[in-house]
Amino acid sequence: MLKDYEFWFVVGSQFLYGPEVLETVAKRAQEMTDFLNASGNLPCKLVYKATIKTNKEVTDLVKEANYDSKCAGIITWCHTFSPSKMWINGFVDLQKPYCHFATQYNRSIPNEEIDMDFMNLNQAAHGDREHGFIGARMRLQRKVIAGYWQDEEVQKRIGNWMRAAVGVMFSRSLKVMRFGDNMREVAVTEGDKVETQIKLGWQVNTWPVGKLVETMDAVTEEEIDELMDVYTSEYDLATDDIETVRYQAREEIAMKKMLDAEDCRAFTNTFQDLYGMKQLPGIASQHLMASGYGYGAEGDWKAAAMTAVMKAMSEGQTGGTAFMEDYTYNLDPDAEYSLGAHMLEVCPSVAADRPRIEVHPLGIGDREAPARLVFEGHPGKAIVVSLVDMGGRMRLICQDIEAVKPILPMPNLPVARVMWKSMPNLTTGVECWIAAGGAHHTVLSYDVSAEQMKDFARMMDIEFIHITKDSTPEAIEEQIFLNDLAWKLK
Repeated sequence: MLKDYEFWFVVGSQFLYGPEVLETVAKRAQEMTDFLNASGNLPCKLVYKATIKTNKEVTDLVKEANYDSKCAGIITWCHTFSPSKMWINGFVDLQKPYCHFATQYNRSIPNEEIDMDFMNLNQAAHGDREHGFIGARMRLQRKVIAGYWQDEEVQKRIGNWMRAAVGVMFSRSLKVMRFGDNMREVAVTEGDKVETQIKLGWQVNTWPVGKLVETMDAVTEEEIDELMDVYTSEYDLATDDIETVRYQAREEIAMKKMLDAEDCRAFTNTFQDLYGMKQLPGIASQHLMASGYGYGAEGDWKAAAMTAVMKAMSEGQTGGTAFMEDYTYNLDPDAEYSLGAHMLEVCPSVAADRPRIEVHPLGIGDREAPARLVFEGHPGKAIVVSLVDMGGRMRLICQDIEAVKPILPMPNLPVARVMWKSMPNLTTGVECWIAAGGAHHTVLSYDVSAEQMKDFARMMDIEFIHITKDSTPEAIEEQIFLNDLAWKLK
């Protein structure tokens, strides 16, 4: 999917310095574009689009960008002084993510060569500040990245921003299929679907479980055989109850058919609505997530959509992104950890070793024991993310964590699990999370960064709260208070 998008590199200039300067800067812009594309640090293609010199050129380019489905955002650079009143009309209409790249063609000041001709061609320090003012004056949702264009760290920051922008593009056309409704009496999984579609683009609708059962009944044994071959090639079969695993394959095939028929990339279900089904989908949901679909348990469509969005942002990376739930804590002062899991549905993309297919009773839902993948998550730095509806606005909460090898084998816990250290520590992190209203369902990702989620929130114009190693409950509460005031003024 990342390869389906491109970003436009747009240079700001003016006619004041003559045609020779404009010709030179166009060649340099193309050189910079080619170098960045060849660096291997950009997940999407960068296209040098134009050197802008007039109001009309800006406005026409923005209109073109808005209606080009391949364009996922624009990146601007002002090689010299570009009077930024000419950008106003275009920026008013801009609907794509925007990054202001403050760089310059030359790395160093050339002692012998620097003269007024050089200055007229290389005043990015001048032009980018003029350009930056108009972005600030117009309160544009933008990313500012400063640094030399040949530096790897700068290139990676641009690449990370590109991934967040692709998440925005993916989000704006995302459809979520709900098999049944939410789990009864749960508050945090509720939300305003109309406002969410206005703000984030998600189309969230319900399909009856009976329709899924009809689709399951039409699945052939040959189709199940084919998927079973996939299961046994990717996972260790640790059960003799093959018919139960085959039933999960039937569920997955049927759900995928319905999802693809409606162009949905995320789905939900709930153990309280399994009418006509023998099992709650376990490995069926897990394997769909491993294929890039988003999932939310108990009807949690916000978690399902965010899982899909973050999987789209992290395409091609190997750390893993999964639906997650905080299960229980280890409150030993010398070993404070959270244990994340779910009764069935954690994506195997985060597994440390080859997952096992096991069959165990579920204890809820009043159905047969379902097959599921059992594994431990791998160690590494990660984030957990929760999107909640605060009434009138969406709040995206992100916490830094460090996953560890579980300190206990837990041989009688028949679920996939990830154990982690919360930042800044377990109890402080819990206090911050609860103060912010974070849900029990999250999306855990080793690939997507907190900065990318902040960029995503900025592009979508939603509230963002980040719990870090330096966070305190007092600071988070103050941020929430100030955010409440600011959002009431919007």
